[in-house]
Amino acid sequence: MAERLDPQTDEGDGSTAAGRGEPKIDWAAIEQEPEFQELVRTRRSFVIPGTIFFLCWYMGFIVLCALAPDFMGERVYEGLTVGYVLALTQFLMVLVLGLMYLRKSEQEFDPLAEKAIERYVDEHPEAAADTRERFDEPVAADREGVR
Repeated sequence: MAERLDPQTDEGDGSTAAGRGEPKIDWAAIEQEPEFQELVRTRRSFVIPGTIFFLCWYMGFIVLCALAPDFMGERVYEGLTVGYVLALTQFLMVLVLGLMYLRKSEQEFDPLAEKAIERYVDEHPEAAADTRERFDEPVAADREGVR
């Protein structure tokens, strides 16, 4: 059975972070920090337009299939139709958006996250020893699982 933690205090039933001597992370305080807010704004400024573009492209394809079947059935090259070409662009679009997100994440989101973590560590010296490891814990666990 999964242990339930209070996100404000990291306290739960039994062997919690507090019970193991790990620092409590004040998530509400982190959320109010300007570095974290900047991270959220920057990420949203990419994710929301990207999502809107994806949905418009996908729904445009569906609408064209419904309203312009003759156009979608036009042959482009031998058995390849406009509909097939547009359907294949859906895969290309997902690949391009994914690569754009990864690049943006590496260049902008990750450095902003590091700034937010550093500020938290600077303002909470009692948690400084284990905080970075705790923030990086899921990544490290994922890497170990891959091996």
